[in-house]
Amino acid sequence: MVADIIRDSTVGQIINYVSGGKYLPYAEQRPDFVIPSRFLLPCDKSRPSPPSNSDTTTVCEDEQQKSLSGAATPSTHLKRESTIAVDEKFEKQLTDGMIELSDPYIVGWYGEDDPDNPRNWSPSKRAFVAFSISLLTFTMYIGSAIYTPSIPGLMQEFNVSLTHATLGLTLFVMGYAIGPMFLAPFQELPAFGRNTIYISTLFLFLIFQIPIITAKNIQTVLAFRFLTGFFGSPALATGGASMGDIYPVHQLAYVIGVWALGAVAGPITGPVVGGFAAQANGWRWPQYELIWITGFSCLFLTLLLPETYEPTILRRRAERLRRLTGNQELKTKSEKDTEGETIAQVLKEALYRPFVLSVEPVLLFANVYLGFIYAIFYLWFEAFPLVFTDIYHFNLGLSGLPFLGFLVSGAITYTVYCLYQMYHIAPRSRRAEAAGKQLSPEVRLEIGFMASIFIPTSVLIFGFASKPSTHWIVPIIGAALYLPGIFCIFQSLLMYITSAYPKYAASVLAGNDLARSTIASVFPLFGHAFFTNLGLGPGSAVLAGISFGLMAVYAALIKWGHVLRRRSKYAQYSDN
Repeated sequence: MVADIIRDSTVGQIINYVSGGKYLPYAEQRPDFVIPSRFLLPCDKSRPSPPSNSDTTTVCEDEQQKSLSGAATPSTHLKRESTIAVDEKFEKQLTDGMIELSDPYIVGWYGEDDPDNPRNWSPSKRAFVAFSISLLTFTMYIGSAIYTPSIPGLMQEFNVSLTHATLGLTLFVMGYAIGPMFLAPFQELPAFGRNTIYISTLFLFLIFQIPIITAKNIQTVLAFRFLTGFFGSPALATGGASMGDIYPVHQLAYVIGVWALGAVAGPITGPVVGGFAAQANGWRWPQYELIWITGFSCLFLTLLLPETYEPTILRRRAERLRRLTGNQELKTKSEKDTEGETIAQVLKEALYRPFVLSVEPVLLFANVYLGFIYAIFYLWFEAFPLVFTDIYHFNLGLSGLPFLGFLVSGAITYTVYCLYQMYHIAPRSRRAEAAGKQLSPEVRLEIGFMASIFIPTSVLIFGFASKPSTHWIVPIIGAALYLPGIFCIFQSLLMYITSAYPKYAASVLAGNDLARSTIASVFPLFGHAFFTNLGLGPGSAVLAGISFGLMAVYAALIKWGHVLRRRSKYAQYSDN
């Protein structure tokens, strides 16, 4: 398993390519590989031989037959499958829809147990890859909030206002809102896949932190905060899609939950990690910590994160088979489907579609609602200093520790969420399948609606309990109650929109990330003034009132969402 993981990683791909398959070889690059007969071209005397300096070897049926009868083929020592074995495997692939009868040169999986298929990876390998994707997401998300302890130091060194210094948080979030619109489409192209974009942008994310640390003015800090957010965005938008590459649908909710915890843990631990460093050594040290975290992730993932995108894995297999057999007709289904299309045309469609889909009523609500939920989350980055520094007199380091309450409530929430999926959703799904039906996507919204009551409850407790006469643990508990709401709503809405629009999941997720992050990025700019002018209690009451209003719309979506899907030309709808 370890060898396969390294082979499929970025470093492994480079080693394999440079060595010509000698090191970390794939099955097609081993001497004992058996070429499927259907991949071989019939010998054609009029067909010119490949150039003598070409690394392409043309293997014909009769040459293989000579090999079987003892006459070695000059250009290859590969064996030929028996006709019976080929026919059985070919029929199996036809039955499974892996190849089309009209084109036997379509390259797919060699069988339902093909070890290169991410769905066939062992549970331990899939768990390791899921952890790696979560680590990547955590690394990007911690970059947002780890900046907040640096704000007082930036104000002092560069003589700027609080709002001006807070722009570093806003621009980072704005960057990872815009980034997926331009970067995520590349991950849907088989020529690039997930890893090429993940690793290259992670490297740029690391490099662009250096100018922040060495900055001589606030403009440099702000410019590179936007760039780091931009290049840190792919994991935030498509990490869930990577989980879907390796896990079947019935397990997806659980692993998406783990990925979401990684996303939530980043902003939560950022102030904790950065607070003490900023207090002891100044505003630059939280950024040093971010470089250390990113450097470790970059090294770890470059060595050990395998490619998970099926069209990319098959495309690389097709390239190896073309070099091996000389049959240039061997292509994957995705290559056949996009023949004649330029990358510019594909990207234009990928960029255009999220904006078209965003005006769909279902997606518009999901985007705005999640945006508001995240906005309150980031608004608290401005409220926490007012409460724990001004009221309870915590120092800069200690003022980040109340965020740890979210980790406790997050662990409890995820446990309850898994039990809900296991004992409520799974039995309903099995009953629907037994009746020949599909579970309605609106079912995914139910747990989010139930958990949405935690949002106004948390906001009200935090706002009205934050006073000197109340122990500091009370507002911490109130704040921690926000996590069940944001986690379950995030899970239910993302599961809902991807199951309602399965053909356009990547565009739907990119549009959702743009909307929610754009909305959330603006709130920290006026958070301090909002709570200072209105007061913590009244300001929280305003936010709670908006939350209650959105809950009514949420309930309406559960009841009438199927009607909206029926009227949409993009959504999936079934009378079942």
